[in-house]
Amino acid sequence: MKVKEGAGVLIVSPDEKTYLVKVFSGKSMGTHLGEINLGDAIGLEYGERIYSNLKHAFLVLEPTLEDRMMKLKRRTQIIYPKDAGLILLKCGVMTGMRVVECGSGSGALTMALANAVAPSGKVYTYDRREEFCENARRNIENAGYSDYVEFKHREAQAGFDEEEVDVAILDLPSPWDGIPAAAKALRGGGRIASLSPTYNQVERCVERLGQEGFVLIETIEVLIRSIRVARGKTRPVDRMVGHTGFLTFGTKALPESPSD
Repeated sequence: MKVKEGAGVLIVSPDEKTYLVKVFSGKSMGTHLGEINLGDAIGLEYGERIYSNLKHAFLVLEPTLEDRMMKLKRRTQIIYPKDAGLILLKCGVMTGMRVVECGSGSGALTMALANAVAPSGKVYTYDRREEFCENARRNIENAGYSDYVEFKHREAQAGFDEEEVDVAILDLPSPWDGIPAAAKALRGGGRIASLSPTYNQVERCVERLGQEGFVLIETIEVLIRSIRVARGKTRPVDRMVGHTGFLTFGTKALPESPSD
């Protein structure tokens, strides 16, 4: 596949520093190993190299969803790919689904959700801070997912416009405040996920989920440890991203009918 003008590419330096940029004719980028003419990437195959004015070779790669999530412009802490991946799997998010997200933040999870529901689904993402909405909107637009996301400026307690959605995601300081609105918006059998950093938040969240009739409630923490590989010296790396948050999941059960 060839690089087109305006495409987002991942530039990798010889010492494996990475840069996510869009390439245009006449556009350049300064690095610690010299200046790169990004227009040189246009027409190349992904995996080929361009050279800085100091003759250092930089790889031109197609960015993954993880690259886009980790390199977006942040106004808030993001949901890391390790947590986003489990949310997608546990909630069964797939193409054609309708998803409500409360707490747009910087748009990292929004991006992952949009990628999963495209091309026929939709993500409706809410945030109480207008400046967060606008930053997330720009990040989603830069990543090319605008057609699959609708942004709304509102508190969770005010409720959601959508009904019979497949999945609801809460990334809130007090998720228990958003659970009634999520329960109302979800279809029967729909899934909910909540991200919280502390045990106290998880306790109140799980309690409220039970009160609202959710079943199959579980809380999980995801930890990933990288391994430094070298012959005779392979071992875990010295540092890792440890605790990012607890993930709580549940499924909406409909009330029993009198005949049950």
